[in-house]
Amino acid sequence: MGFAVMTMTDGAAARVREIVENSASEALGIRVGIKKGGCAGMEYTINLVTEPNAKDDLIERDGAKVWVEPAAVLYLLGTEMGFEVTTLRSGFTFSNPNQTSACGCGESVELKPADLAALAARGDAVVPAR
Repeated sequence: MGFAVMTMTDGAAARVREIVENSASEALGIRVGIKKGGCAGMEYTINLVTEPNAKDDLIERDGAKVWVEPAAVLYLLGTEMGFEVTTLRSGFTFSNPNQTSACGCGESVELKPADLAALAARGDAVVPAR
């Protein structure tokens, strides 16, 4: 049994399915990644997937498909992706054990690579699920 890079909540899975169903393109799901930017140094990226990249890790829940970019895997190991709706915003959330800080507005984060030795010591497999 492999180790999933990320997990997603019921709410996140429902939102991914809704995005795919309402897409004008032939979307199959979404791709999550990270990029340099924002005042804390990194930002999560989310894009529609019409053609999967064979190098991406695939996370599935209740028919929702989320691909994770290879460059983001070490920063996202152990992350739970959720979806929230508040009075002021709605969007995906990331409960990431590799996050060390965030900017005041919440748009960018500081991430460190996952500690693979700590994961191995806990007995977690580091082989991504495919």
